[in-house]
Amino acid sequence: MSTESPFEKPIRAVVFDMDGLLLDSERLAVESLTLSGAQLGYQLSERFCHSLIGMPADTCRALTATAFGPDFPLDDFFHTHETTIARLVDEGRLTTKPGVPELLDELDHRAIPRAIATSSARARTRHHLHATGLAHRFDAIITRQDVIHGKPHPEPYLTATAALATAPEHTLACEDSPNGLRAAHAAGLRCLLIPDLIPATTETTGLAHRVYPDLLHAIDYLAAVNDRVHHPPVLW
Repeated sequence: MSTESPFEKPIRAVVFDMDGLLLDSERLAVESLTLSGAQLGYQLSERFCHSLIGMPADTCRALTATAFGPDFPLDDFFHTHETTIARLVDEGRLTTKPGVPELLDELDHRAIPRAIATSSARARTRHHLHATGLAHRFDAIITRQDVIHGKPHPEPYLTATAALATAPEHTLACEDSPNGLRAAHAAGLRCLLIPDLIPATTETTGLAHRVYPDLLHAIDYLAAVNDRVHHPPVLW
């Protein structure tokens, strides 16, 4: 955990995770996974669904195959999941997380560029962002299909900082999941952890630069670093 020094390097860019951080989509994903499994005759526990949070699609497939065995209809299951979650979103069930519009407005005010680095596929990412009206508010969007290695590998964050033409030490990451936090930390970014369905642990609080309940606190953090005002406290 970083100490609260008044001499931290200024934030010149911000990279966001998407699901569970910008969008309240993880609950919809759990609902969709459960419905999709039931449609195929399988009961998926909430604990298993949570284990897929923050994982790229290939890892999700591997975890599912391990959990349910070689007879599990992987292709049918994930196809059903994609159509189900798209339907839930089209029904108006997807919302942004607290603090998202306020933080994006603050970045506009400060002329700070921003990107998304997500484990979701390009089609789902575009669909979700357009559904919530956020698609136009980012300078770059890095999806699972834009990198070779997904989170927790640092490549998504390194690709995002390259797209924004900023150095990692001047770039702030915002994440909700352990895998995303590990990726940002490995890429050399300071990371604010805003837990969603997965609570903070000893490991994640140790890797995170700050732990906050919502993105509204990131506005205070920007002021603390870029304007040299008093730092907000770390929230555990």
